[in-house]
Amino acid sequence: MKEKVIFLVDMQSFYASVEKATHPELADQPVIVSGDPERRSGVVLAACPLAKKWGVKNASRLWEAQQLCPHAVILRPRMQLYLDVSLQITNILNRFTNLVEAYSIDEQFLDVTASGRLFGDPFSIAQNIRDTIMNEMGIHARVGIGPNKVLAKIACDNFAKKNEEGIFRLDLSNMEQMWTLPIGKMFGVGNRMSQHLERMGIRTIGHLANFPLDILKKKWGINGEVLWQTANGIDYSPVTTHTHDQQKAIGHHMTLPKDYENLQDIKVILLELSEEVARRARFKHYIGNTVSVGARGANFDTPTGFHRQLKLISPTHFDLDIFHAACQLFQKHWDGLPVRSIGVTLSQLQPAKHYQLNLFDFELKKEKIHQALDWVYAKYGPTAIVRASSLSEAGQAFHRAEKIGGHYK
Repeated sequence: MKEKVIFLVDMQSFYASVEKATHPELADQPVIVSGDPERRSGVVLAACPLAKKWGVKNASRLWEAQQLCPHAVILRPRMQLYLDVSLQITNILNRFTNLVEAYSIDEQFLDVTASGRLFGDPFSIAQNIRDTIMNEMGIHARVGIGPNKVLAKIACDNFAKKNEEGIFRLDLSNMEQMWTLPIGKMFGVGNRMSQHLERMGIRTIGHLANFPLDILKKKWGINGEVLWQTANGIDYSPVTTHTHDQQKAIGHHMTLPKDYENLQDIKVILLELSEEVARRARFKHYIGNTVSVGARGANFDTPTGFHRQLKLISPTHFDLDIFHAACQLFQKHWDGLPVRSIGVTLSQLQPAKHYQLNLFDFELKKEKIHQALDWVYAKYGPTAIVRASSLSEAGQAFHRAEKIGGHYK
């Protein structure tokens, strides 16, 4: 059986690259795209290579980035533009294969196993893709190559991004290069898991690859086996165009413009987030069984907060049902310290076509009311009708309506 050839194509400093491509006069200047440059608040969403040479890092606080690179050009994000460019790049990739899977706004998997007869060997295809994206979009792309998605991703993140060619192949012939990497560099290992593994003496990917599988399975179950397989370059998941057809959850998270200390003000935000989640669930014809709430404290140096969930009596896609559960969770787990970000999620989704009616909850009446509201929202926008609480100083509904994914359109 022919070995698969999988690419992970990543756009270099995507948001900043798009801005520099649309503003040629900024080509030789360090550019930082950040949440709210006018208030010097928020975090760095993207920094171009020139800014990174001054020590600026993605996800760092804007005021810290400006201290490191005071002459940088700070730009507000334009999310609609980035989404449009991402779709244009997908169209370019579709010229090389019909198996293109969007992994994120700036990363896409490709299965080019059957593309060799038309476009040549994998390195030639990768270079062709890079040249095409640069010529048509003005954006540098890096390509990780592997026999599966895991190795392609690790190849891109740890090697292709760091060499001049912008292309790297990782397979069984050179796995030793991956095994020397710190365990935190492995795909699927975050900070917390990295700490757990290091406490077990697993400091490199190679250590994990050679660690007894039965111990990992005993400690983490199926996730332990997935970790071990990843370290050994094993991944059976195919590149598919149907990744996002079935959602597992619908959520909305917001970083607040200031510290929220009053419970009543926080409830205003919880209600607005619950309305947004419910509206999106109805639009996609889902109902959900579980509501989750996550909150983060205002002190970034000493992180506080929580993330908890609550199983509902019956599945729903109505805002007040979600809101009441969210309030219950928040009041139970909040430590009383100022809150700077908060999120609400509806999960355990199922199609809304069939559900059990509750004789005591007036489901059909609520359904008709929300159908009317959704018609108004679809025609006149999400702020055509708002609750009175959103008109208070704590309300953020009108501010959020100007954004996509929490960032300006």
